Amino acid sequence: MSVRLVAYDMNKERRGWLNDRNKLLAHIKKTWAWAKLSESAYAIQTQSSASAIKQALRQYLDDNDTLYVITLARPMSGWGFPPVNEWLVEKLGPAEG
Repeated sequence: MSVRLVAYDMNKERRGWLNDRNKLLAHIKKTWAWAKLSESAYAIQTQSSASAIKQALRQYLDDNDTLYVITLARPMSGWGFPPVNEWLVEKLGPAEG
């Protein structure tokens, strides 16, 4: 199973952005095992392709928003909330340095 980074940015000046963000987050949280890396970046564990994930989440975005789905792999290194670090080590293997 792959671990992928889902990073998005929603244009907060458009109508309905908050509702769409909440739907996007609900979709992520109900569909995949996940860890929140930052305010708008999640690591997810999935068998789905990056393209399939993008297509599934695109419905919550408009043309002024951004979305990237990137495969994560070792070596990795990070600094953050201990449960997130533990989730990443569990899914990806030991961190580097």
